[in-house]
Amino acid sequence: MNYQVELNFVRELLKTYRLNLYLFDDKLNSDIPFPEYNWIGEILTKEASFSTVFQTFKKYCTPNVIYQVEDGFLCHHIVFLFPFEDGTTKYAYIGPYTQETMNKQQIAKMAEKYRFPTEYIPKIEEYYQSIPLIAEETYIQSIIYTFCSTIFGGEDNFTTKQYADFYPINFDMISKSIAIKDPLDPISNAFYLEDRYDVERKLMQAVSVGQIPKAELLFTTLSKYQFESRSSNALRNVKNYLIILNTLLRVAARNGDVPPFHIDKLSSAFAHKIEATTSTNTGMALMKEMVRKYCLLVKNHSMKGYSLLIRKVLTQIDYDLTADLGLKNLAAQLNINPSYLSTLFKKETGFTLTEYVNQKRIEHAVFLLNSSNLQIQMIAQYSGIADVNYFTKTFKKIIGITPKEYRDRITNPF
Repeated sequence: MNYQVELNFVRELLKTYRLNLYLFDDKLNSDIPFPEYNWIGEILTKEASFSTVFQTFKKYCTPNVIYQVEDGFLCHHIVFLFPFEDGTTKYAYIGPYTQETMNKQQIAKMAEKYRFPTEYIPKIEEYYQSIPLIAEETYIQSIIYTFCSTIFGGEDNFTTKQYADFYPINFDMISKSIAIKDPLDPISNAFYLEDRYDVERKLMQAVSVGQIPKAELLFTTLSKYQFESRSSNALRNVKNYLIILNTLLRVAARNGDVPPFHIDKLSSAFAHKIEATTSTNTGMALMKEMVRKYCLLVKNHSMKGYSLLIRKVLTQIDYDLTADLGLKNLAAQLNINPSYLSTLFKKETGFTLTEYVNQKRIEHAVFLLNSSNLQIQMIAQYSGIADVNYFTKTFKKIIGITPKEYRDRITNPF
């Protein structure tokens, strides 16, 4: 099947992010012009051309898999095999891009870490300025996943693999990991542990305020440290650290004033995923997912800055969207004047109580539309709005289209 129309559509979407989708053959010939900037490694050594990077991508590419790669310089790449109707394939490539602005101080630390001369710093800074900055990667992933769902015949017909700290070349000036120089040297070991715990502390702080890019950057740094091996089984060691990380992230989310029932729900879900982990690679990918999801939890459910009264109201709303969340009922439960509650709620949240409740209910409805085949009438009820007509009207007011139109777009994105 020819997917040229879909391909053109995706390329137009990616252009809004200063990205494009390139199709390469085995000889690195692209179907559209490829930009001058290729890979940051070329600045450091002539041997590190994009063709070297590409050959490494080719080595690992298998059909129906989307590879999301973060290299050692915090640049991101997306690669997958693009199928043609005659049975042939080409290598689809999107990138490079970053998720955080790289300032001179960060680049200087990178120079120290990888031991390359400081005269390279201006060129590297110029390189980072030349590639797109995409702080929230979810939008790009959504575009690619929807596109791949079409070309692969459904979302169940492809998988994703994530690689962090990817090095396609091997040259002396880059150190691939931070390691204890001499495990018998107590002074070196003490400094090493102090550095590691400092990174952990900063990571927990970033998670507690929902700073996704910063938390992911710190996790990338943390993942380079060697952790204590309590078992001869490598997978068991990864699972042990996953359990520790889940506990640390729970504490960080609680420090971010997230209600305990939200934390417990996410923590329990990750506990099941941890035990279901079957390889060290999936375990490392799960760690990164945990950091991102806990950050999102804080961003979406933190109650910092709210009075105790409004915290109680927000907790009640989050706890059961199908309950009677009307102003009079909530005021009666809290034994306060409805008018006072209405005024205070608007002052602290910026929304009326009805606006806020409807927003939360429609957000839940969107989740159900994306993740289930429930009838719209049932989705309305599970979202706390029994009247389907009112549900449809409210949904369209907030989302811009009706629930049916939304579902149709999910089913037929192109």
